[in-house]
Amino acid sequence: QVQLLESGGGLVQAGGSLRLSCAASGSIFSIGDMGYYRQVPGKQRELVATRAGGGSTNYADSVKGRFTISRDNAKKTVYLQMNSLKPEDTAVYYCAALRTKASSTMYPRDYWGQGTQVTVSS
Repeated sequence: QVQLLESGGGLVQAGGSLRLSCAASGSIFSIGDMGYYRQVPGKQRELVATRAGGGSTNYADSVKGRFTISRDNAKKTVYLQMNSLKPEDTAVYYCAALRTKASSTMYPRDYWGQGTQVTVSS
């Protein structure tokens, strides 16, 4: 199977920066897009940013110009650099490996990390 190990997150003041990392491990045949979603209590999980293996990116409008997603395909790791953080960025951030196929399975599926809390104080 596929495991996603997240690191980073924490408490920061508004205007500050944080960096999230997420490494995929396990018996992996192929990885689709990797990236982050976030969720606050009472709301649906929403896209933050994803990056395909070929380099194309997708950002939520609310983070464009402030967040940058990068990826090291050799290390199966994705990074989210978050700058100019705002209180409304406070959420649990979940790493995602989308359309990813483990060696032991027939079909690809989405895999999720355990989530990491990001809190931005005003």
